Amino acid sequence: MVLHANRVVAASPAARSEGVEPGLRRRDAQARCPEAAVLPADPARDARVFEPVVAALDALCPRVEVVAPGTVAFATRGPGRWAGGDGALARQAGDLLAAALVGRAPAAGGGATVAVGVADGAFAAWCAAGDAADRAGPVPGAVAPLVVPPGSTPAFLGSRATATLADGAALAGSGSGSGSGGSAAFAGAGAGAGTSGTTGGTAGTGTAAPAAGLAALERTIGVLHRLGLRTLAAVAALPLADVVGRFGPEGVLLHRLASGLDPRPLSARRPAPELAVAIDLDPPVERVDTAAFVAVSLADDLTAALAGQGLAATRIVVTAETEHGERLERAWRDEGTLGPAAIAERVRWQLDGWLSGPPATRPTAGISRLTLTPAEVVAARGRQLGFWGGETRVDERAARALARVQGLLGSEAVLVPEQRGGRSPSDKVALVPAAAVDLTEARPAARAGYVAEPWPGQLPAPSPAVVPADPPVVELRDAAGDRVRVSGRGVLSAPPAEVDPLGGRSRAVTAWAGPWPVDERWWDPRAHRRRARLQVVVDDGTAHLLALEAGRWSIEATYD
Repeated sequence: MVLHANRVVAASPAARSEGVEPGLRRRDAQARCPEAAVLPADPARDARVFEPVVAALDALCPRVEVVAPGTVAFATRGPGRWAGGDGALARQAGDLLAAALVGRAPAAGGGATVAVGVADGAFAAWCAAGDAADRAGPVPGAVAPLVVPPGSTPAFLGSRATATLADGAALAGSGSGSGSGGSAAFAGAGAGAGTSGTTGGTAGTGTAAPAAGLAALERTIGVLHRLGLRTLAAVAALPLADVVGRFGPEGVLLHRLASGLDPRPLSARRPAPELAVAIDLDPPVERVDTAAFVAVSLADDLTAALAGQGLAATRIVVTAETEHGERLERAWRDEGTLGPAAIAERVRWQLDGWLSGPPATRPTAGISRLTLTPAEVVAARGRQLGFWGGETRVDERAARALARVQGLLGSEAVLVPEQRGGRSPSDKVALVPAAAVDLTEARPAARAGYVAEPWPGQLPAPSPAVVPADPPVVELRDAAGDRVRVSGRGVLSAPPAEVDPLGGRSRAVTAWAGPWPVDERWWDPRAHRRRARLQVVVDDGTAHLLALEAGRWSIEATYD
């Protein structure tokens, strides 16, 4: 038996056969059944233990409602036709639940009694499951189900006491509790487990009464009892208009339950979604670039499906099949989460190694089916998109466009700028493959520490706007027309007066600053670089950064 606040909230069939009922004090319950094991109430534990049992019903019906740990309900109209009738469906449900409980410890549902009841409504089905358990007694495993014929529910409920409506109101979800009836279907601590199914004829039809607390419902039930309405048949025989006028919404709810009607439809438990995505390729694909392009679209679909469930993949399984039945399956893992670009890249790696491999392992036909299965998922952290600056929807669309271009041209063909450390403008920014960076992160997040390192001799702010990939060679002359040189001590041979050619013609120097000598990697003969830089402003108003290296002047950058 299970205790909460020193009172029994659930009892096994064996304990109930000795007179233990929900609501008894612990001392009275132990006096009636001293051998009964006492367990504390723990809803979290009960739900955790009962979840695999509920999952077993996914093979029988598509939607299952967990009323409370130990009690489930599902509509039987569709599954009953498939199984060959409500009776056959009830037997299959009982066998599935009993099999799911095999081998469990008594505290985890082992040796439980599984009772199944079928009726026109959830409350009547719950009562039928309780009657089935009471008839069988303390018999572990599935007991014979009790099926109430369609249309017979009012007669089946009519002789029950009015106090039973409290359990029906709790089952309907109109109060804050989950009910505490004596049925084995409510033994949530593992002393019993069961299910109550409802045929679809009247389950959930009609207008449900507004929600009311259990306390108000219990007061209404007490008034009905004092008025002499001792059975459900007497309550159901009252005119509905009089019940509404006298008892309000609580009376309407109790009147519907006594009549065998449900105040609301079942809140069905949805089965786990299928997260794998697949695509059939017709005609089969034999080229890696074509298959990689398809993989980009498939990766987008997988990421969108996971995002819809609030998930992100950390490990995926890529399965490729050919029209000759050949199959290659590989699992890919990442330290973080796998985005669309990362997934598409791994698909490309796998297919490239397979389609371009040695003849002994190369497939004999094109790829006809590609499947992506998330093997491990975590809760997605999510991102807050910015209104003004930061990440926006435009960034997401740009990332998807780049991923599609990568699928067409290859992972190394799409380049994006990345900020780096260095002394010259050409060193501070470099083009790297888009597949090597996370486009959803602000750049240069991955190299922030390296960029911020001190670089003695680096160009001070402001940075130039134009940095040519191939610096054009120019001549820097003094007023006498001689080439300007820089000595080993960093001193100009003469003030600069003219830059030739610049924009197709010679330009007079109106202002200048420098020079600044730079001697890099003097310890490495191969990477050693020695140069001097000079800033000049010419007569058209533009400013340039000139560099002297190996006896030649060149335009390293231009200020705008």
